[in-house]
Amino acid sequence: MSASSFFSQIAQWTSRQCGRPLTFGIAFSVIIVWGVSGPIFNYSDTWQLVINTGTTIVTFLMVFLIQNTQNRDASAVQLKLDELIRASGSARNKLLTLEDLTEAELDQIKESFARLADHDATGEAATEENEVGIERPEEETKNVQDTIAVTSPAA
Repeated sequence: MSASSFFSQIAQWTSRQCGRPLTFGIAFSVIIVWGVSGPIFNYSDTWQLVINTGTTIVTFLMVFLIQNTQNRDASAVQLKLDELIRASGSARNKLLTLEDLTEAELDQIKESFARLADHDATGEAATEENEVGIERPEEETKNVQDTIAVTSPAA
């Protein structure tokens, strides 16, 4: 088993466990026990350091766990959407690689869809806009690059 596969399995298991009510209850109980033990330890610096260190470590590790979970979920959703686009006879397969475009290119396509929404979806204007906005990405990319070149300050 590779290290990546092992991490993925551990991350999935941990993610499932962290989302359970019992886990929340345990975490809440730890905080209550810590708070109640304050007078016993005279609210010392060490007493405060214990909870600060513990929560910092848990937070640090959870960042990586959450990122792994989000990456996995986003990939699964993307693959499902790609399959729907591919399977639909009327969908434009060029939309399958939108995630690889730059922010400027995505904004340009988003504007194209917004203009489509302003027109009647069955009208001639919408059809023409549809073809220009998505079917000719080289043209759109060139327009975006020209716009960026004009608006960007010279280096």
